[in-house]
Amino acid sequence: LADQIHAEPGQIVSKTLAQNKAVSLTLFAFSKGEEISTHESGGDALVTCLDGVGRVTVDGVPHVLHTGESILMPARHPHAVYGQEQFKMLLVVVF
Repeated sequence: LADQIHAEPGQIVSKTLAQNKAVSLTLFAFSKGEEISTHESGGDALVTCLDGVGRVTVDGVPHVLHTGESILMPARHPHAVYGQEQFKMLLVVVF
């Protein structure tokens, strides 16, 4: 999956793999230093780091993810994602 998406400097790139009323599967590639600011989702979300190093903040608590690691972001809890280094992730949201 990591080979399916790439970000140039200063970019966050996303690629939707599947999306319907029950689930969303999206690949993301972050350049170092790029961020998705704090927001909430209506579904439970699982982030899996496919490559690099990213920081996922959930309820104000930062968690550093390395390749192969995952974190759960519960529905309606504020969260943000930051490319601490070049960072690729798979986001699975279940509504």
